[in-house]
Amino acid sequence: MNRERWYAKDLEDVEQTLDSNLETGLAKNKAKKRLEKYGKNDLKEKKKEGLLKKFINQFKDFMVIILIIAAAISGVLGEVTDTIIIFIIVFLNAILGLVQENKAEKSLEALKSMSTPNSKVLRDGSIMEVKSYNIVPGDIVLLEAGDYVPADGRIIEKASLQVEESALTGESLPVNKTVDTLADKKIVIGDRKNMVFSGSVVTHGRGKFIVTSTGMNTEIGKIATMLESQEKGDTPLQRKLAELGKKLGIIALIICAIIFLVGFFQGRPIFDMFMISVSLAVAAIPEGLPAIVTIVLSLGVQRMIKKNAIIRRLPAVETLGTASIICSDKTGTLTQNKMTVTKAYTYDKLIDVDEIDINDNEYRMLVYTGVLCNDASIEENDGEKKTIGDPTEIALVALGYEKEQLKKTLESEFKRVEEIPFDSDRKMMSTIHEVDGGYRVFTKGAIDVLINRCNKILINDNVESLNEEKKSEILEENKNLAKEGLRVLALAYKDISDIPNEVSSKNIENDLVFIGMTAMIDPPRETVKGAVERCKTSGIRPIMITGDYKITAISIAKELGIIQSEEESIDGEALEDMTDDELKENIEKYSVYARVSPEHKVRIVKAWQDKGKIVAMTGDGVNDAPSLKRSDIGCAMGITGTDVSKEASDMILTDDNFSTIVSAVEEGRVIYDNIRKSIHYLLSCNIGEIVALLTALLFNLPAPLIPIHILWINLVTDSFPALSLGVDPGEKDIMERKPRKPRESIFAHGLGLSIVIRGIMIGIVSFSAFNVGLNEDIITGRTMAFLVLSISQFANSLSVRSLDKNIFKIGILSNKYLLMAISLSGVLMLSVTLVPFLQNIFELGNLSLEQWLMVVGFSIIPFSVAEIYKTIRNRMRK
Repeated sequence: MNRERWYAKDLEDVEQTLDSNLETGLAKNKAKKRLEKYGKNDLKEKKKEGLLKKFINQFKDFMVIILIIAAAISGVLGEVTDTIIIFIIVFLNAILGLVQENKAEKSLEALKSMSTPNSKVLRDGSIMEVKSYNIVPGDIVLLEAGDYVPADGRIIEKASLQVEESALTGESLPVNKTVDTLADKKIVIGDRKNMVFSGSVVTHGRGKFIVTSTGMNTEIGKIATMLESQEKGDTPLQRKLAELGKKLGIIALIICAIIFLVGFFQGRPIFDMFMISVSLAVAAIPEGLPAIVTIVLSLGVQRMIKKNAIIRRLPAVETLGTASIICSDKTGTLTQNKMTVTKAYTYDKLIDVDEIDINDNEYRMLVYTGVLCNDASIEENDGEKKTIGDPTEIALVALGYEKEQLKKTLESEFKRVEEIPFDSDRKMMSTIHEVDGGYRVFTKGAIDVLINRCNKILINDNVESLNEEKKSEILEENKNLAKEGLRVLALAYKDISDIPNEVSSKNIENDLVFIGMTAMIDPPRETVKGAVERCKTSGIRPIMITGDYKITAISIAKELGIIQSEEESIDGEALEDMTDDELKENIEKYSVYARVSPEHKVRIVKAWQDKGKIVAMTGDGVNDAPSLKRSDIGCAMGITGTDVSKEASDMILTDDNFSTIVSAVEEGRVIYDNIRKSIHYLLSCNIGEIVALLTALLFNLPAPLIPIHILWINLVTDSFPALSLGVDPGEKDIMERKPRKPRESIFAHGLGLSIVIRGIMIGIVSFSAFNVGLNEDIITGRTMAFLVLSISQFANSLSVRSLDKNIFKIGILSNKYLLMAISLSGVLMLSVTLVPFLQNIFELGNLSLEQWLMVVGFSIIPFSVAEIYKTIRNRMRK
């Protein structure tokens, strides 16, 4: 039944199709049967997984399985601390995953909470109050200002009915409703003006409608269905870490096998070889990496809070760093969400509002009329302004406020005595005020209607006859303003000696004196134009998706630099005629999508994703929730956003500002860079340990490191510097780079090669130190190898901060946390080599001054080679 184009049917046809009665409503017994047939008017949920099952699912990740195995092996080796730490990491990750999953399920609950508990319906000719979930198709529902609309339906009666539908359509202004039948073609929700929709709010007037759809068949129900069907995929970082976990797991097993077999064929003790090979396998897996990633992301989240963004899913910050498309709503995100008068027109003169001279009679009359013929107000308490009323009327009162013509002051001077309220059929509003012993009518309204009620015009402080030539000039100026996406209101007045006994449009709103027009728009935020430019420099394409009209969207988009020409825009009607394949093929042609529905938003996001793009999506309404969930990262508005959009999002912008998203993109790029630095450091160091041991085995020498050495280095030397690399300051040119490709390996741009080369160098110098010390005895050899391995890793942590900039260009002191980490790790490393009882536990010995100098010399070789190579390569590039 919900597939019918109810807006295109005449009321008799609607009445017959729904088998109802527009005068008396449904019979009670018929309503009862329909409730059994269609079910309750609420949103259904699919069966949820139990808490235990969800918790178990958190352990299915390959990296998590490898960590559990590593913990078990550490336990066998007697390293209880390692085992406990790994299990704590795994358990905390599972808890965090579970919490985030439960948060996502609140989306539907937020949708359900939008329905009102009771509604007035007409049944058996009587008005009665029923629970909203008992409303059925065919019911006649009564509406008045302040009511939530409980179901979708066709309007059958209205009186100045205005409905706020922004949560569903994205349109910023209340919609004037009509009972007229619309054209029999596909029309987007925002243009179905003879319909009302569940979840919207009546802001003005009253009306009746016949219910056409309930529950999951309503437009809000369709959104709930889409929310359930939109699966949130893994973020790029999660995919990369899963890929890394699998590779490291396989490498660890291969290392285990190779070292064990080499030792076995050399006739070494089987148990010793097993212990060493397993120790190295554990070392090959950076078990601290998930914790480091979690801490780095958490610190990023804390930084983002200071930048007006609340992150709901930890990986979301990093995902933003990969964004190549940012789809943004217009109202409140790119714009100020505040209608503002920008231009004023009196006959033959169009000026910016800043140029209005309140001492000029024409402009004074223009401002007075806008302020007095108005039901909105601006109140100021403790320096804070509070606005009440329709956004268009608030803009006129604000203009008076700016020109020091306060509404309260004017109303006390010109007392309102009568009024004719705004009506969507007349498209006008009039108020009558006492002026100089008589009365003055102030009228405002749509120019095409109001100008035909005028026979005079105010020009240069004189009232002249308004002829057809002047009317044509005025209407032409109106067209020009409309082309700029401006909302135009005409203003007029007339003086009368007495107030008629019956005040009506017929005897008041005629023979008016035309004053002029005000043109207003929801202006762009001041910071957005720069943010859009920054996006383009960074290789990110900003896209506007809005429920507002195409002409308004184009005007704002041009001003912000999102588009250059009208051809880069498309509306919902054109989208509706495109198949998914056609949309995917043509998606790159458009940067502005106007008058779109929730389904269109999801299709647009999916089409960009099918092109291999990482899509960030902003939104504030219920209509945005499916696309927020479908996107790679959903950004909800914190001020104007609905609970539904917030629950479906990954990030909430507390200032509703597009510029905040761009800041988050930069933060995401920094975080990903820093995670790569940590991986660079950890894996190159781990490879160094493996190379040192393998080289000794190949030369049939004793092992340069014993299991306790490997595990101590893995626990102490690796963890603190790796963590401090996670908070490294971002490189200055980070926003001049293009977004990385979604499928790009975490080892791209030479990282993998650098890890291997650095690891080999660290391994070789560690083995060389061992070989030198072995000339004296094995304890000295192992002590030198242990120290060189540790110190070279500290030096390596300074070098991996950039793949192409040397340490002096970055600044040795620019990461104080890294210097503190090296100092702490250095103290712990030296303690086991210098403190006698620890020397015995770790089987290490004292070194001579010459041996210490050799240790330092060997240790700085990998660092020096890497830094010299970067310097030479940069000079060659230049």
